[in-house]
This record gives sequence, C-alpha cells and structure tokens, in this order.
Amino acid sequence: MEPQALSAIISVENLTKEFRVNESKSGFMGSIKNLFSRKFRIIKAIENLSFSINPGEFVGYVGENGAGKSTTIKILTGILFPSSGKAMVNNITPYENRIENSKNIGVVFGQRSQLWWDLPVRESFDLLKSIYRIPERVFNKNIDHFIEILNINEFFDMPVRKLSLGQRMRCDLAASLLHDPQILFLDEPTIGLDVIAKDKIRKFLREINRELNTTIILTTHDMDDIEELCRRIIILDKGKSVFDDKLSTLKEQYGKERELEIEFSEHYNSLDKLNDVTIFGEDENKKWIKYNSDVYTSGAIISKITEHYNIKDISIHEPNVADIVKTIYGKLP
Repeated sequence: MEPQALSAIISVENLTKEFRVNESKSGFMGSIKNLFSRKFRIIKAIENLSFSINPGEFVGYVGENGAGKSTTIKILTGILFPSSGKAMVNNITPYENRIENSKNIGVVFGQRSQLWWDLPVRESFDLLKSIYRIPERVFNKNIDHFIEILNINEFFDMPVRKLSLGQRMRCDLAASLLHDPQILFLDEPTIGLDVIAKDKIRKFLREINRELNTTIILTTHDMDDIEELCRRIIILDKGKSVFDDKLSTLKEQYGKERELEIEFSEHYNSLDKLNDVTIFGEDENKKWIKYNSDVYTSGAIISKITEHYNIKDISIHEPNVADIVKTIYGKLP
C-alpha cells in the first residue's frame, strides 16, 4: 500500500518507457542482409508504473540491474520522454520543461561528476553559481554550510582530477545543492567509497533531509544505505513496482524468519524438543536453525533451547534489508 499523495511533490501515473532494439544478424552474410532488412524487438524498461512522493520523504528506489530504476530517474529529471503515461515533478512535466525542472532538482550520479575536471572545486562552484543564477547571499550561505558539514575546505582549491573518490563525491553533493533544490536524486552516491567516506555522506544526507526538508530519492545496490537512510522503499522488478511502503512494513511482512547459530556443550543428533524449526547447517557441536518470529519470540526460543539442551554459545541473526529484498526476488515468477 503506497503512501497517500496529499500534496505530492513527485507524481508518476501509468508510466511506460519502451526501447526499440535492433536484432542484427551476425557474420558477413548477416551484415549484408542487415543492409536490406532489419528486425527490431521492443523492450519495456518500465511498464504502467505509478507512485507518488510527498515533500520531505527519503525514499529508497531499488531493484536489480535492468529493473528500470535509472530509466525512471532519467524521465523525472527530463532526460528521457516516456512512451506513455505521465510524470510531474513539483507541478512541472520534466521532459517538456527541462530548464524549469532543473531549477527545482539536484542530481548526483556516483559514476559521473558535474564538476569541471581540470578546475579547482571553488571555480566549478562559481560556474554553477552563474549557470543557476544563484543570488550571492544564498551562494555564500550554502558554501559556508557545506564546507562546515562536509569538511571540503581542505581541498576546496584543488583541481577536481586530484581528488579521491570520497572527496569528489562530497563536492558533487555540495554542487548539486548550491541552488537550494527541493528534490535531490541520488544514483549510487556511495559506490566505491570506504567506510569512513560512506559515513560522512550518510550523515550529510540525513541532515539536509531533516533540517532543509529536502525530498531525496536514492537508487543504490548498497542495502546498508537504504537501511540507514530511508523510511520508505520502492522495489522494482522488470519495470514494475512489487513493493511500495515503509521500511518498517517491509520488515514486518517479509522479515519474520530468524536464524540461530548454536554451539552445544555436547553433540545432539536432533533437536526433537523444538517444534517448527528447520536445521539448515551442522558442524560438529554447532547447528544453524531457522524459525518464524510469529511462532517463537527470541526470548521464548532461547529459553526452550536452554531448558532442554546444554548450550555453550548462541547468537541470533535477524534479516536485514538485503536479505529481505533477496527473499522477495526469490519468490517472484
């Protein structure tokens, strides 16, 4: 059940995007035949996709490669036209009004930079100031704010080409927000970053979402990003939405299975005192079992195990978002 769009800042309705792919024949004779007759097939990157996002939401937009994530973002940023359906971003049709739409959005692609490669970061920001016609007061206020919370002052005068990936990403985030956009689109913003760099990026994103009420749409394969940042998640499969709700609801519906790793003081051939559990691994005196949290609470199953068996050590593994998403995909046709 997707959230109600009382005052949606992003609205997508029955959106479909088709691509025509050439089916070329291989080999020399095939090349000759291709000159006179060509066959094409239609691929639907997204199909009848609908959702709405309210101001201030932080939404994880996830799916396997080819699920339609990037295609959706390109339509919402005005890069692509849909084949059918419609999309609105802050009451603007993005692919019909690209310039007007760009004033309200910031975009960060993890693999591409919007900064000028051979220029110092400071000069790239000055160019963006001119492009977006940012007032001097707003520009200086944002620069001071981003220097403080992103710690970019130490390399602010360095050419972009000399920055590490983590440093460049922090500068790209600042650059995307210089003009005070209401919406921020992020495509793999932490890809390739080390743990410390990821932590800085996540803290910054939490802060701008909380303090500036910036609406953020995050596409990523890193489920830790989703778990730490997003309150809502949309899962795509083959261009269609298969889940759209709160992250807590996802865990409640699909995260009921728990795993226990138990090291016994002696060897037990079976665990006949336990009902409704599955042993899925054994190694000498260790066993790994699965159970449903609707049947046993963590406290109840540990109590029952210790009542009937001699235990040396025990640990519980609760499914994270990555586990749950894998489970969902495993059940899809």
